[in-house]
Amino acid sequence: METRLKPRETDTLVLGSGLAGMYAALRAAERGDVVIATRTRIEDSSSYWAQGGVAAAVGDDDTAELHEADTLRVGRGLCRESAVELLTEEAPRHIARLRDLGVDFERVGGVLELALEAGHSRRRIAHAGGGGTGRVIVDTLVRCVLDHPRITVLDNAPAWGLLSDGERCYGAWTTQGPVLAGSTVLATGGGASLFERTTNPAGSRGEGVAYAWRAGAAVADMEFVQFHPTALVLPGAGNGFLISEAVRGEGARLINRHGERFMESRHAEAELAPRDELSRAIVDELRVTEHPCVYLSLAHLEPERVRTRFSTVTARLAELGLDLATDPIPVAPAAHYMMGGVLTDLEARTTLTGLHACGEVACTGVHGANRLASNSLLECLVFADRAGAAEIPMVDVPPALLDLRPPNPAVDDAAAAEAVRTLLWASAGVTRNADSLRIVARASDHSSSDEQLVAALIGRSALLREESRGAHFRTDYPAERGGWQRHIVQRIGQEPEIVLWA
Repeated sequence: METRLKPRETDTLVLGSGLAGMYAALRAAERGDVVIATRTRIEDSSSYWAQGGVAAAVGDDDTAELHEADTLRVGRGLCRESAVELLTEEAPRHIARLRDLGVDFERVGGVLELALEAGHSRRRIAHAGGGGTGRVIVDTLVRCVLDHPRITVLDNAPAWGLLSDGERCYGAWTTQGPVLAGSTVLATGGGASLFERTTNPAGSRGEGVAYAWRAGAAVADMEFVQFHPTALVLPGAGNGFLISEAVRGEGARLINRHGERFMESRHAEAELAPRDELSRAIVDELRVTEHPCVYLSLAHLEPERVRTRFSTVTARLAELGLDLATDPIPVAPAAHYMMGGVLTDLEARTTLTGLHACGEVACTGVHGANRLASNSLLECLVFADRAGAAEIPMVDVPPALLDLRPPNPAVDDAAAAEAVRTLLWASAGVTRNADSLRIVARASDHSSSDEQLVAALIGRSALLREESRGAHFRTDYPAERGGWQRHIVQRIGQEPEIVLWA
C-alpha cells in the first residue's frame, strides 16, 4: 500500500530561496508562520551571483523621477508605468532596510559609493563586496532567515507542482510532501539557463512559470528574454561568466579582434548603450569580423583601482588565467534574464487566488521590453515585500486535491534538456524570425517537461509579436510598430490575448 505523507500547514509557503524568496519570508514572518521550500540549500540561488548592485535614487543629484524616466526609456514603451513609479519611489526605503539588516554597502567617507551602469543617467547603483553584491546580500538574509523563530526551511525539497483547483492555490506538492498555506509565494527565479549560452546557473529552468501555467495562472511577455552583452567566452567552466555592467560603467572599452573600438560609431552612448542595442551591435561585429568574441579592455585604467573595485570578478578571472586589469577579456552576449513570467498586479498577486509571485519568475511590467541594469534586485525587494505582506487566511483544501496522486517529480533527461537549450539559442536568441520561432512554438504542450513548456511559451509569444522591440528582435520585422505597446498574455486552454495594461 502506498504511504501518503501527512500535509504540513503554514500561513505562508515560499517556493525558492533567492533574494525575493527570503525577503518575502522575512516580511511574512512578521504576522505568521512561514515555510521556505528550496530546490537544494537555502544558500544556493541565482541571486548569489548578482554582481552589479541595487539601483536606487539615493544620490544628491538624483530623484525617483529620473530613475523612473530611465527605466521607461530603456523599456521601449512597454513598461507598466504604475509599477515603475512604485519601484523607483520605494527603492531608497529598501536600500535603508538592507542596511538595517546588516548589508554593508561600499562607502567612501561614510557616504554610499554609487556606480554608473548602462542606461542610467546618474550614478545610482549601491554595491558591495567588490562586485559581489548578490553574495553579500544573500549571506546577510540567510543569517536573518535561519535565525528567525517563525521561519522553517525545507532544504532539498523542490516543488513538483502547485495544489490548485484552477481558481485558487492551496499550497504545493514538494518532495517532502504537500505543504498547505493560506498564501503561496512563487520566488523560483527565471529561466535563462534554458538557452545554450547563458550567464545563469543550471537550476534557472523556468519551472515556476510551468507550475503557475499548469495551475491556471496567466503568464505574460514571454518573448522578452534579455541577453547580457558581456559574458565570458572561454571553453570550460568559465564560459558564460558574467562581466558586470559596472565594469563598463567605470570605463572599460569594447574592442574587436583587430584591437579597434567599434561602439563609438554605432551608438551615442558607446559601451554604455542599453543591453538590447549593445548585444545586437556585438553580434553584428562578430558577423563582420568572423570571430567568436569581442574583447573588454581595461588596460587604459589604473590597475590597482580595477582590481580593488572589482575584486570578485578579478579573483574569478584569475582562476581562469586572465587579468581583468591588463588582459583583453573575451566576451559575447548570453541569455541572462527573463522580463516575462507569471502575471502579477502591483501587490504581487497572480490571477490565481492565494498565489503570489515575485522576483524573476514574475511579470510585474516594470522591465517592459528591456530591463534597466540593476533594477532586477530592486524588483525582488519591492514586490517580495508586498507578496510577504499579504494576509490570506487558510481555507479547507478540497479533499479531491489531496486524494489525487501527486505529480511525478521531473525525471532529469539530460539529452532532452540539452536539445531545448540548443533549440532556443539557435531559434529564439539575440535575433529570431518566423521560421525559427515556429519550431520553438511547437516544442511542447502542457503535458511535456517544464523546459519544453517554457520554451514553447517563449516561442508562441515571440511568433505573435510581429515587430522588434527591446530584447525581442526579428529579422523579418526589424522595426518597432505603432500600436504594439501591448502585452501578450497566455493561459492554459485559451488562445493568447493581446492586452493594454494600466
